[in-house]
Amino acid sequence: MRLSTVILPIHRWSEGQKIWRRAEDLGFHAAYTYDHLSWRTFRDGPWFGALPTLTAAATATERIRLGTLVTSPNFRHPVTLAKELITLDDVSGGRITLGIGAGGNGFDATALGQEAWTPRERADRFGEFVALLDRLLTEDAVSERGTFYSADEARNIPGCVQRPRLPFAVAATGPRGLRLAARYGQAWVTTGDPKLYEEGPRAVGGGPARPGRQALQGVRRDRA
Repeated sequence: MRLSTVILPIHRWSEGQKIWRRAEDLGFHAAYTYDHLSWRTFRDGPWFGALPTLTAAATATERIRLGTLVTSPNFRHPVTLAKELITLDDVSGGRITLGIGAGGNGFDATALGQEAWTPRERADRFGEFVALLDRLLTEDAVSERGTFYSADEARNIPGCVQRPRLPFAVAATGPRGLRLAARYGQAWVTTGDPKLYEEGPRAVGGGPARPGRQALQGVRRDRA
């Protein structure tokens, strides 16, 4: 069994670096951080950017895998995200996993001044986002004209240290998301048995339901 942890980006780096090093010293397989502009009760307090934090963590550690849990299209674009991920994968020596999901309707959904997307629009955007990002991370130059996201001769040389690209951990619950996880993901991010949220702890004969807990499950990569 491999155990991983989440480290929130709420500390100035003078303190935060000690937490990332401690996670490695304790033997965690991976440490993730949330890729949000702010989050829930932390909205009015310190909250630093996920990718710069992971870059710093990559230079402060040697073995532990690092990643986002999760990145979404709410405020990311595949072209700029791909360039940053390739750089981060290089700095870390190939220790990056991208946790990626469709995003929700919280603060991040409107922070750039846009109206919150409907669940269907989020799913539509996510499908296009993941497919384009996959190309950007595996091809030297990409041109694509999509409904939501486009690229015009976007160059990403030399590509990822991890080949053919860094792994995706795809957050998904519905059929469309699960198809994306099966096609593009090397792992699946899940909050557990849906019965826990619909019927309570008796549905599975266990302890209390714990909404918000996420787990990574391995999936077979099947790229059609």
